[in-house]
Amino acid sequence: MHTNPRKAAIIGCGSVGASIAFRFLQQGLFSHLVLLDANQDKAEGEAMDLGDGMPYGAAMEIRAGGYDDLADCALVVITAGANQKPGETRLDLIGKNTAIMQEIIRQLTAREFGGILLIVSNPVDVLTHAAWRLSGLPRERVIGSGTVLDTARLKQLLGEELRVDSRNVHAFIIGEHGDSELPVWSGANVSGLDLDSFCRIRQKALRPADMRRIYHEVQGSADAIIRRKGATYYGIAMAVGRIAACIVKDEHAVLPVSVALQGEYGLEGLALSIPAIVGRGGIEKVLEIPLAPNEQAALLASARQLLKAMEACPCSGQGPS
Repeated sequence: MHTNPRKAAIIGCGSVGASIAFRFLQQGLFSHLVLLDANQDKAEGEAMDLGDGMPYGAAMEIRAGGYDDLADCALVVITAGANQKPGETRLDLIGKNTAIMQEIIRQLTAREFGGILLIVSNPVDVLTHAAWRLSGLPRERVIGSGTVLDTARLKQLLGEELRVDSRNVHAFIIGEHGDSELPVWSGANVSGLDLDSFCRIRQKALRPADMRRIYHEVQGSADAIIRRKGATYYGIAMAVGRIAACIVKDEHAVLPVSVALQGEYGLEGLALSIPAIVGRGGIEKVLEIPLAPNEQAALLASARQLLKAMEACPCSGQGPS
């Protein structure tokens, strides 16, 4: 099936899906955008609402559609699934959202979908691995939004702490997009200066207690937002827009996306959020970045926790050869 590089679709038109559609309209990445939801009226309403702003945004066609309209999409973003409730972890959603993912992939494979899948639904690492196994697509074309948003939160908080533009902060959150995620402090820097060197120049101390506080703020950010407004959607829409831009513009950018691991870091049989080079074909290269011994141990612990949670998932295990 021929794919249209300027055509994308979003499956799931809740707050996250609608916010991503709005972000795509702002970016002007696509000329065609299809919205699909189990509630057809919801998809049509979102398309109509977005269409009203077209004279002030990018020139594109936005409409509600069905699976037949997705076969030639270069990118399909999947946000469908149950939302995380206050007090729930993302891993609590495994059972119900895996069943939803199975049906979505069945519909797409029946139409010989030839584009890239971008999984946003939670738990994103589990569902990315499930989508890869169910679809039979090469792993470079099945990407999870991973810890791109968590990394943005880390960079923002570090920028505030160090009184520097967060766009000059380079740091990663890796592992599970969830409670066992970890910051890679050993590789964090500000425009090439490691944190210790920057803090000496800035005359600003960054103590271990400060680093722990920042990490816990990142780790608890989603739950804090959910308690206050019921859901998170603007931040993840910006993160998905960034991933989509890397694909459409063939940027070869490094992002901590969720990808099925095949021996990297000594891990396989699961997907984790790991820095990878992202371009037009999806994942170009998974990067095994240097980790301090405690970070390596934390990554392996994160993987063990995720594998244990995946035991209840019918799509766990090895992917296609």
